[in-house]
Amino acid sequence: MIHKKLKSIEAVAQKAGRGVSMQMLLSLQEVPNFAMRCFTIDAGGFMPHHTNTVEHEQFVLSGRANVRVGDETFEAVAGDVLFIPAGVAHSYETIGDEAYVFLCLIPKGEDCIELVGC
Repeated sequence: MIHKKLKSIEAVAQKAGRGVSMQMLLSLQEVPNFAMRCFTIDAGGFMPHHTNTVEHEQFVLSGRANVRVGDETFEAVAGDVLFIPAGVAHSYETIGDEAYVFLCLIPKGEDCIELVGC
């Protein structure tokens, strides 16, 4: 059994993009199948177009962002659920004055990240 307080988990700034941080809520060293992460993209921030070798399941907690997945771009808002298949390029750009915050689950496996169009 694992029980943590969100406030006790360090937010680590991410190198790619602007205004992006991640909290590792449950790592694959702690749990057997899925890592759970919480990403925050500050107002005016973005996460660049990139691919991952593992799928992503996401739940938006707050804020709004233009999300690009493959050839589709849409506005994601609090309460939305997203599935991003492995190998499909995706990016995020916040909308408005509020941070875009989402939970992101990834399955066990090596996750190689590659920036696209840089």
